[in-house]
Amino acid sequence: MKNLAVSRRYAKALILIGQEDGQAEQYNAELESVVGLFDTQEGFESALTNPLYNKNDRKKVLEAVLAAIDLSAIMKSFLILLFDKGRIGFLREIASYYKDLADELKGVVKASIVSATELSSEAVDKIKESLSKKTGKTIVLNVQQDSSLIGGVVTKIGDLVMDGSVKTQLMNMRETLKKGESV
Repeated sequence: MKNLAVSRRYAKALILIGQEDGQAEQYNAELESVVGLFDTQEGFESALTNPLYNKNDRKKVLEAVLAAIDLSAIMKSFLILLFDKGRIGFLREIASYYKDLADELKGVVKASIVSATELSSEAVDKIKESLSKKTGKTIVLNVQQDSSLIGGVVTKIGDLVMDGSVKTQLMNMRETLKKGESV
């Protein structure tokens, strides 16, 4: 939980800087490229995060890599700050949360739909269009299937959940009948 809070704090700070100087998208791309280095260069991430190595040597490795790659001065300073504060290990989470914040700035919202059966592409497009109209934002949709729902769909946009599944309706009806209320 603490890692998530720390990651969010740093991502929010960077997005504020990006908003001020109009470089939010550039910072997003730069963060993704550094995370890509972590993924492709075996041992790079552990060379920066492993406390068994001398901290000054680890910082020199980071500075050498930053000097060799094309990043903005703000991003280089940000990465050095993360290292100095012992937070460079949270870079993946920071980049992920930053991406969500940058998408939000562009008016893009992630949503997910879980349906009991496979939805046709036309149905997915209609749902996407309807959600886009309701939110006034561009929707990026993740479609999944879960046969335990029996029928209907469950839609999630951020913290909002719209549950139209038969399973939930049956559970609600059962609770109502248990209480002795009329349906």
